[in-house]
Amino acid sequence: MEAAGEMQKGVILRRIFLIVLDSVGIGEMPDAADFGDVGSNTLAACSTSKNFHMPNMKKLGLFNIDGVDCIQDEHEPIGAFARMHEASKGKDTTIGHWEIAGVISDTPLPTFPDGFPRELLDEFEKRTGRKTICNKPYSGTDVIRDYGKEHVETGALIVYTSADSVFQIAAHEDVVPIPELYKFCEIARELCTGKYGVGRIIARPFEGTDPDYKRTSNRHDYSLTPPATTMLDQLLENNYDVIGVGKINDIFAGQGIGSSIRTKNNSEGMERIIEYTNKDFEGLCFINLVDFDMVYGHRNDVDGYAKALSEFDAKLPEILAGLKEDDILMITADHGCDPATPSTDHSREYTPFVIYGNKIKPGTNLGTRPTFSDISATILDYFGIRKATDGNSFLSDFI
Repeated sequence: MEAAGEMQKGVILRRIFLIVLDSVGIGEMPDAADFGDVGSNTLAACSTSKNFHMPNMKKLGLFNIDGVDCIQDEHEPIGAFARMHEASKGKDTTIGHWEIAGVISDTPLPTFPDGFPRELLDEFEKRTGRKTICNKPYSGTDVIRDYGKEHVETGALIVYTSADSVFQIAAHEDVVPIPELYKFCEIARELCTGKYGVGRIIARPFEGTDPDYKRTSNRHDYSLTPPATTMLDQLLENNYDVIGVGKINDIFAGQGIGSSIRTKNNSEGMERIIEYTNKDFEGLCFINLVDFDMVYGHRNDVDGYAKALSEFDAKLPEILAGLKEDDILMITADHGCDPATPSTDHSREYTPFVIYGNKIKPGTNLGTRPTFSDISATILDYFGIRKATDGNSFLSDFI
């Protein structure tokens, strides 16, 4: 099937639009203390800002979800809703998306709080022909402030990590052209396997002059291949379209993705969603909106995060208007990133799940689901596919 062209008159196609609001958590999970995240609540933190305005998500039932009490709930929500519990041992983008797609990770991906071992960096430097600097957990904006000048003067690559399972490479676009930086990331991906198998290698290009460096939109993620069959694989095997928007293709290392389009920011991502509501396909359109996490959560920018949520909410009517008779819209998240805590890292939180469509029973409270993987099982159930993933369908509870 081709994910292109206008909807043919009279043709009824089943489509699901699954939107991941990257890092929009809704409150600490019971094991938050194990992750250093007691008290984290991304949505509640953003609701304190004067920029926060989400009337459309409120109407769908976001604030009716169990445990969400930062805003008055909706008297008659038009969607169904649930609170999602992460069963995997982690709080990062890769594991969160894998679980949404049906793969629970019992073992956390490796992290490097003291930096990467010398033997790994020695081989990386040998393969790239460049020295490395930093090699510490660091904020992405702080690292280019503190190491950008040295990088520009020497050409050494800024290698750093965070509390998440990531190997990040920052480089000035005038010093290391984008294609070369991407090649270095591919080398790092080849090296980071086994005990060094971080979830993502991330290209972090920047521009400007000292001390006013700033990151560009040419970020690129190189993820591990999912360790088991996902709903994406099963949809493709059953001849359904699987369309990735944003960094979905990167997160799944291209596995199970039929077609994809990258986006530079949330605004472009939302425009692509609206465009796809008018295209002829049958299957899943899987979208990640990354700005919440990358631009605001990791920078502890409460007002910016709240504004971004409000901008998403303002676009919702256009997305809803494009839905057809058998379409389902699902909105969820992959972890938290509370911008009001001292930490700039992801937070171990419940995530929201809001569902809307002509066939959905409005006002259905689906309670707390034990795993994100229930989303994948439900999607496969809607398309009549017998699942080979983790999780259990709850389709019959809201249709």
